[in-house]
Amino acid sequence: MIRGIGVDIVDLARFTRQVERTPGLIPRLFAVGERGLPVHSLAGRFAAKEALIKALGDSVGTTWQELEIASDAHGNPGFVLHPSLTAVMASRGITSLHVTMTHDAGVACAFVVVEGDA
Repeated sequence: MIRGIGVDIVDLARFTRQVERTPGLIPRLFAVGERGLPVHSLAGRFAAKEALIKALGDSVGTTWQELEIASDAHGNPGFVLHPSLTAVMASRGITSLHVTMTHDAGVACAFVVVEGDA
């Protein structure tokens, strides 16, 4: 059963300016494994993290770095199930997370669906 949905859009030019102006932003928002990615990929991941927070209703119990996104062997994105995120999911009866991301025409966009028990 769908327990929540979230969507977020990030303006790539604005995100790039923010990252350039604030060097500490990347380590604050991204896990070590995400930090070396191109800025458009970071923007997509930022949008996905925001979309997950919207789908969950809040971010209580986890941090930005623990909302890590990695790609599987086929290049499909998914959230890494760090212990804090797993605990949040368990406490809310959430059994699975689905995410899709894209970037085009100067924006990055992400959509998240959260499923769980009725």
